[in-house]
Amino acid sequence: MSLSFDLLAADGQARRGRITTAHGTVETPAFMPVGTAGTVKAMMPQSVAETGAEIVLGNTYHLMLRPGAERVAALGGLHKFMNWPHAILTDSGGFQVMSLKELRKLDRDGVTFRSPIDGTQHRLTPESSIQIQHLLDADITMSFDECTSWPVEEKAAADSMRLSMVWAERGKRAFVERPGYGLFGIVQGSTFPALREESAKALAAIGFDGYAVGGLAVGEGQELMFRTLDTTVPLLPADKPRYLMGVGRPADIVGAVLRGIDMFDCVMPTRAGRTAQAFTRRGELNLRNARHRDDPRPIDEQCGCPACRHHSRAYLHHLIRSEEILGPMLLTWHNLHYYQDVMRGLRAAIESRSLRHWIAAFENEQGQGDLPSL
Repeated sequence: MSLSFDLLAADGQARRGRITTAHGTVETPAFMPVGTAGTVKAMMPQSVAETGAEIVLGNTYHLMLRPGAERVAALGGLHKFMNWPHAILTDSGGFQVMSLKELRKLDRDGVTFRSPIDGTQHRLTPESSIQIQHLLDADITMSFDECTSWPVEEKAAADSMRLSMVWAERGKRAFVERPGYGLFGIVQGSTFPALREESAKALAAIGFDGYAVGGLAVGEGQELMFRTLDTTVPLLPADKPRYLMGVGRPADIVGAVLRGIDMFDCVMPTRAGRTAQAFTRRGELNLRNARHRDDPRPIDEQCGCPACRHHSRAYLHHLIRSEEILGPMLLTWHNLHYYQDVMRGLRAAIESRSLRHWIAAFENEQGQGDLPSL
């Protein structure tokens, strides 16, 4: 395999690294903005890069339905199609297909489902998911798995995890190795330590370029998520990147970095931006609230994004109340910039071996500001 990961520094279990892909390097810990359908909502590609993001996430399920992986490939691949020359990781489509419930049918070979767009029937298998991601030209391809729901009985979690391990091996055989591209396996097993251990060992035996922890941030809560990471992360190969899927709030990311996670993605900063919510160093802010209508301050005095450099809370409140599209655009930009600021701070703290001090300052700021928790 040819996707490289260099471990540059460590502070406790936290790691500072660098992933080298066919489309550039990714400094870790890294947060990946979600570009589900070939776009990070409310953002231009160059604006996403200006926040500091070096990799975005695309989704196999959405892109295979519209515009179609073959069409994207014929137009030069996803990087060219969406004008993003940097690294791309694609989700396998498993989570979205499993969430269809009555529209899908699962068997040992894969999943048959009907498109919620036009009702047409489609099928995803471990092999076809890998092939679609190849057509999209993803730098990092994810194994096709079944994302276990929450709550779940241990037997159901075990059956699901073991099916995913069979699928992971099939996907590995289907993956086409080439310079700068890699395949990640996904650890499943819900919150049961023995199942997580079994899954991690099975994936390590198969051999992947990186290892993701899936099936968390689905309702189990932060405490149980962290406990699961405490037992799972030490089981993963130390010389490969570790990716916690679908997480999360800044405090979730900080706690996961402390436990040895290197990569994250979540719709939260972009979705929040579209619903008038802003993340700041002093907590979370709802710009829809009337108390901001006469406030001349920026969202966050320490932030360098365009929303904070050029606009007041009062103006942003006006945009939101007037349903002007510029409001969600500016708030999305701010949130993504803030998330990247958190990642920059974590990387610097690990390099200087001052992570505990950085986290204490982060928690103090989050808890003592004038901004109410949402």
